[in-house]
Amino acid sequence: MIRRSVVFATSMLAFAMVATPATVRASAVEPLPCAVSTAPLVLAHRGASGYVPEHTLGAYAVAIEMGADYIEPDLVSTKDGILVARHENEIGGTTDVADHPEFAGRKTTKIIDGVSTLGWFTEDFTLAELKTLRARERLPELRPGNTRFDGVFQVPTFQEVLDLARSANFRFQLEAKAKGLSERRCLGVYPETKHPTYFRNLGLPLEQKVVRQLARSEFYKTTRKAFIQSFEVGNLEYLKTITQFPLIQLIDASGAPWDFVAKGDPRTYADLVKPEGLAMIAGYADGVGVNKALIIPRNADNSLSTPTTLVADAHAAGLLVHSWTFRAENNFLPTDFRSGGSLADRGDLDAEITTFLQQGIDGFFTDQSDIGVRARNAFVTAQ
Repeated sequence: MIRRSVVFATSMLAFAMVATPATVRASAVEPLPCAVSTAPLVLAHRGASGYVPEHTLGAYAVAIEMGADYIEPDLVSTKDGILVARHENEIGGTTDVADHPEFAGRKTTKIIDGVSTLGWFTEDFTLAELKTLRARERLPELRPGNTRFDGVFQVPTFQEVLDLARSANFRFQLEAKAKGLSERRCLGVYPETKHPTYFRNLGLPLEQKVVRQLARSEFYKTTRKAFIQSFEVGNLEYLKTITQFPLIQLIDASGAPWDFVAKGDPRTYADLVKPEGLAMIAGYADGVGVNKALIIPRNADNSLSTPTTLVADAHAAGLLVHSWTFRAENNFLPTDFRSGGSLADRGDLDAEITTFLQQGIDGFFTDQSDIGVRARNAFVTAQ
């Protein structure tokens, strides 16, 4: 009941916060400094996507209330060049676009980073058109409870996410002042540029827009808490030349950065996690965001195997290590931490997170921010 109440209350709060920006003028109150902590960061993966459909203002608001340190919007572009939060530019699986007959003719097949994909794509919609759609749960079989929010939330713009973060930080400022504190909780934003080569080839480059919106936002001016991440290398190298925002190189457990593939560079993600690859990354990025299987691989039976030296190697290169993705459902957990029952039932996510924190990671992405905060705090207290 408590969890359900939090979801409903904060979902409504998300609408109120963004709908009435005049009520949250951060400049009206001298901001307190942000509290400084060395504890590993809890990064809300697409918001609190274990409770509310991902990349919605409701999901971000719930994650904020659960204590996440950063919220993560994945960014793609509309036809008219507006950045919006979707995990992919294909929106058939995360919105009700298929129920809109006026858009039936826009269903098409495209090649996205070498993969043929059938559906509807953000770059074929203006923002006004996209705003007529409503978000839906991407994993209804594993998260049937989230489907009660189908049809509630719009696809948010990046600016709306930044406004939500600004509003939350303003509230933290007021709460800290009321308690007579000398510092406050500050929420960060951790955007990812999705398919940057693809969008650049469409004439819709992402990089300068992300930097411009972040740098001009009241959110950032009063907190200085942001990372920019990408699975590609070239756009991070370019970002390094136009911004001082900390950059994170995302690294998967297989495959290669698409910009490498596109230009015939034979290097893979496996090359990037070697000491020489990490040294190269340290020349343009501040950290790596790695698939957790690169830190502790899994055996053939899906149990955890022997940890690698990746965390130590990355730290030796001067890089932060953020790991992804920690999810509570049995479907995503190693067998070590699964409960009985179906793949949709929840196992022991606290134990999995603790196991990876013991490897020295600096932060982790999770779909269940409340569990992430609880596990992180317990780990820190035990040290």
